[in-house]
Amino acid sequence: MISPVMSQSTAPSYDLGNLGIETRKLGMWAFLASEVMFFTGLIGAYIVLRQAQPSWPLPSTILNIPLTAVNTFILICSSATLVKGLASAKDGDKEGMQVGLFLTFLLGALFLAIQMHEYDELLHGRGLTPSGNIFGTCFFTLTGFHGMHVFIGVLCMLFVFIKSLRGGYSPAEYRGIEIVGLYWHFVDLVWIILFTILYLI
Repeated sequence: MISPVMSQSTAPSYDLGNLGIETRKLGMWAFLASEVMFFTGLIGAYIVLRQAQPSWPLPSTILNIPLTAVNTFILICSSATLVKGLASAKDGDKEGMQVGLFLTFLLGALFLAIQMHEYDELLHGRGLTPSGNIFGTCFFTLTGFHGMHVFIGVLCMLFVFIKSLRGGYSPAEYRGIEIVGLYWHFVDLVWIILFTILYLI
């Protein structure tokens, strides 16, 4: 009879660097640090450009704030489902892990679909283009770069979901989900900031 308690030989064993942090996780933290600087630069440029303009359009007159608020909630929910999936992986709950990962992938894809609908509405319904005015340039640049990051995250979530179906994760090996999760939570946090400064202020 197999003991439900993980034995010493099956305990997670990862390559720890000189800082005592698993190397892949350290690499992701370093990458996210560079992403923080990247988005800080974009947001800082947006704030400077906005302050330099004598007038700035009221977001509520151009953007669909209720729709984007729902989309923001969807992205926040995707972080919750990912947390659930990771917790299930640690507990050995294969079905819970797969459901959590799939829902995260699905919610991320839904976020992108809604954003594409918003782009279509702005471009063809309201005439807002990336080159039409400074507001359009800033809006499409910030949301476009973030959307690209979400797209990459969705692909990563699809990869870990497929790997989970093939038995690639267990209580002894779940680091891949955790590392992708760091990226996903970062992307969610960035969107909350962008939603606040672009749509609400």
